[in-house]
Amino acid sequence: MADIYRPSLRLRPSEQRTVLLVGDFIASVAATVGAVFSWYQYSLYRLIESGLKPNVAERIIQIEVPFWFYLLPLVWLLLMVDSYELHTASNWRRTLRSIAAAPLVGLLGYSLLFTINSDPNSLPRIAVGAFLVLASFLTLGWRAIYIRLYTSSGLMRRMLVIGAGRAGRTLVEAYRKLNPPPFLLIGFIDDDPAKRSKSYMGFAVLGDSEHLLELIEDYRISDVVVAVTGEIKGETFQTILDVQERGVEVTRMPILYEELTQRVPIEHLESDWVIRSFVDQVRVSGLYELAKRLLDILGGLFGTCVFIVMFPFISLAILLESGFPIFYSQTRLGKGGEVFKIYKFRTMKQDAEADGEAKVALENDPRVTKVGNFLRKTRLDETPQFVSVLRGEMSLVGPRAERPELVAEYQKQIPYYRARLLVKPGLTGWAQINYGYVATVKETFVKLEYDLYYIKHRTLNMDISIVLRTIGTVLRRTGR
Repeated sequence: MADIYRPSLRLRPSEQRTVLLVGDFIASVAATVGAVFSWYQYSLYRLIESGLKPNVAERIIQIEVPFWFYLLPLVWLLLMVDSYELHTASNWRRTLRSIAAAPLVGLLGYSLLFTINSDPNSLPRIAVGAFLVLASFLTLGWRAIYIRLYTSSGLMRRMLVIGAGRAGRTLVEAYRKLNPPPFLLIGFIDDDPAKRSKSYMGFAVLGDSEHLLELIEDYRISDVVVAVTGEIKGETFQTILDVQERGVEVTRMPILYEELTQRVPIEHLESDWVIRSFVDQVRVSGLYELAKRLLDILGGLFGTCVFIVMFPFISLAILLESGFPIFYSQTRLGKGGEVFKIYKFRTMKQDAEADGEAKVALENDPRVTKVGNFLRKTRLDETPQFVSVLRGEMSLVGPRAERPELVAEYQKQIPYYRARLLVKPGLTGWAQINYGYVATVKETFVKLEYDLYYIKHRTLNMDISIVLRTIGTVLRRTGR
């Protein structure tokens, strides 16, 4: 049998993120060099303009580049953090939006430092401006190359799905929502005679597992994904092993689903998934827990200062519109089901839950006041919760803290719902930045998939990324 097709540049999602990061770093380093050169040329021009001859000006010119200026490439990577999600990086519109937002946020931060700094001369405006402009254009050029390579069919993975059942179709449904697609999906194979020669969502069942090796050669398949629920026949299992030995990447459906959606496919998990994911496979270390707590303390102190500064203005606005009370409190469940109280600025009318029944907040909720709508969009209504972060009841990042009665109701209807109590609830989180308000059990189901993805994959880098994306939401006033 001939060698199975294997593309030479078949990159996994984590490898693609690394390529993006390295490319952006090179672009930002080049921008730093260009900014220093621009600063030099501008200073030289000013000396010549003052009346000095060019050769004299070149001999006496001196520019002192502060050390922090050489850290700008790292700052740029932080400003671009929102663009390292692969679906964003492969989409021109989202990429342009991210690159446009980065220099604006950087300029805002620089302006703030320039205002409060006692020695403005230590902050070279020309150099910083040149860096932001050069970094934007160089990064844009690099991202154009990346998108061209990413969408080149000759370099894309070619995927075959083993199993045209519910799990396989769920995967294909997620795949069809992505534009551009992260790989080329060729079709299904399935051993069920009733499914042969049929198509599901535009993808045909090409054959059965007995012909898997031939199909891989004929269609130049680089990856297969196993989307079989229940027991796999011994012959099929052996064929999958043969495929893997020949260099074809074999992935389970839940893993690929997570890569495509950044969610956990709750409906297609085995019964012991929680045990294997959060007990047998230790995902976080004591060092991570320590670093996360330090991040919480620093963020909590900063947020509490913001709360204290904004308190009189927000209180006055609430009083003028709808009177007392300024705050409202609710009982929520924390890590391990521990009960605690949260406090927020009141954003709804006083009789929002007059019947005493817990109700989920809706998008465009009629109970929300005008001031409350502004507070929600800017997330200022949640600033009192920074006190809970300092006390250790909450974290900066984690699943949303939910009310005990809603948790009791949801865990009856949604598998693994209580697993979100394995970590501290957060002021912001993976589900909050990727999904909006939920009004139905189905929407809560999707939001839980995001929460469990975070719990399974959480790292300090991911926490920082979520915090930075939340700051962007606050600045754009797109909170919900």
